[in-house]
Amino acid sequence: MTLDRRWILFAASLAVIAAFFVLREHWQHALGLAPYLLLLACPLMHLFHGHGGHRHGAGEHGAKTGGLT
Repeated sequence: MTLDRRWILFAASLAVIAAFFVLREHWQHALGLAPYLLLLACPLMHLFHGHGGHRHGAGEHGAKTGGLT
């Protein structure tokens, strides 16, 4: 493991530990923000993902080939 990855892993570990203690002390405040974070997630998903995930194969919406002709 390179030195850079070790620092990233160390910083991520510290962030998780800090988030645990902050949420432990301020859980009621965090739950009060949950509905707003859910509403904020919708425009952020459209900003970063868009509507590109709705593609289907051409055969799914076309005429069925096994039916009566």
